Amino acid sequence: MFDIGFSELLLIAVVALLVLGPERLPKAARFAGLWLRRARAQWYSVKAELERDLAADELKRSLHDAQDAFRETEQGLREHSEAVRRGFDSMANAGRANDNAVNEVTSPDVKSSAMQSPVTQPPGSHSPDGHVADADSTADASTREDGDAAR
Repeated sequence: MFDIGFSELLLIAVVALLVLGPERLPKAARFAGLWLRRARAQWYSVKAELERDLAADELKRSLHDAQDAFRETEQGLREHSEAVRRGFDSMANAGRANDNAVNEVTSPDVKSSAMQSPVTQPPGSHSPDGHVADADSTADASTREDGDAAR
C-alpha cells in the first residue's frame, strides 16, 4: 500500500516518542492500532461486498444467457415440430385423396359383382338366416351362377 521501509518506521517512532513522551506513547499506539484495524476491517468489508456484487452480476448474466439459449432451443423445436406436423398433415391429406380415388375407381365394380354372384355356403354350414345348407341347395346355387354367367 504505502512504500515505507523499516528506516522510515523507526524515524516515525522516534519522533512520536519525542512529541508524545513515554507516558502517552503506549495509549497513542493502541489508538493508532485500533483505527488501523477499523480501516482494514472496513476495507475488507467493502472488498467482500464488491466481490459479492460481481458474483451476483455474473450469476445474473449466466442465467440470462441460459434463458436466451433455452428460448432459442424452444423456438427451434417449435419450428421443427410445426414443419413435421405440416408434413404429416400433407401426407394424411394425400393418403385420404388416394383412398378416395381408389374407392371411386373400385366402388362401381364392387357393387356390380356383389349383385351378380350370390354368396354360397358350403354344405353343412349355417346361413345368416339360420338354415343349414345341404348339398342340393349348393348345387342349385351353382346352377344359378352358371345361368347368370351364360346370359
